[in-house]
Amino acid sequence: MDVLLTGASGYIGAVVLDQLRRAGHSVTAVVRSDRAAERVTAAGATAVQGDLTDRAWFAGQLREVDGAIHTASPGDATSPAFDRAVVAAVVEAFDGTAKPYVHTSGLWIYGSGEGLSEDSPLNPPALTQWRPAVEADVLDSDLVASIVVPGVVYGHRGGLPNLVVDAPRDGSGRLVLIGDGSQHWGVVHVDDLAALYVSVLESGRALGRVLGVTDENPTVRDLGEATGADVVGEPVEHTRARLGEAFADALLLDQQFVVGRKATGLGWSPQGPTLIDDLSEGSYAEHG
Repeated sequence: MDVLLTGASGYIGAVVLDQLRRAGHSVTAVVRSDRAAERVTAAGATAVQGDLTDRAWFAGQLREVDGAIHTASPGDATSPAFDRAVVAAVVEAFDGTAKPYVHTSGLWIYGSGEGLSEDSPLNPPALTQWRPAVEADVLDSDLVASIVVPGVVYGHRGGLPNLVVDAPRDGSGRLVLIGDGSQHWGVVHVDDLAALYVSVLESGRALGRVLGVTDENPTVRDLGEATGADVVGEPVEHTRARLGEAFADALLLDQQFVVGRKATGLGWSPQGPTLIDDLSEGSYAEHG
């Protein structure tokens, strides 16, 4: 299959690219710079430079491939408009065809809760309040579409765990947690997540939301203590001042997930080390 991949030079997308190539697929990677083009070409993709928000151009690229995976994200206030533009182009090019499209969401859309699953009600914080409307455009179209919902992604020294590892120290040298650290995070190793993207694409089915999390569900305090450091919580208002209110409120969500039945139904079985093990072994300690 010739697969168009966005975000192929990013943390998640680079691993997805590698696993697509290992699975025998050819990959067309949309990039924005010469440097990114060199990186994805070295990884075995065909690079095309362009603007994903240019609907006509991007739809034209999509018409030339057999399927697409979208992992790119600006990660800022432009994200809603960015994703809307991407989805509009995908609908224009793929609507009514059998070409599979895999979109990317994030587990914060479910809000806080225990036993959260793919079918749990959506309750996003302010930071991701925009996602459900964009995802409705995907799910309500005539696309063979699925939405991968990753947990907090870790592995190879990347992802949000660095917010814990690189957090400031208090006057006694203790690692400052995000809030009091009692909140649980749903997590997934980047290698396992990439395998899930490939499985969802290869299924050729419209699966709706597909949850990409393990059953680890560590607390932030667990993560801080796994680094070997003494830790201390901080008042919520201090976390908000340090990280920004919207971002902090997302990180403070207390989320406990079950492994997604759709993922396991595809034969997905996470193989990576747990996040606690990754932190305990010191791989993240070298980051700073």
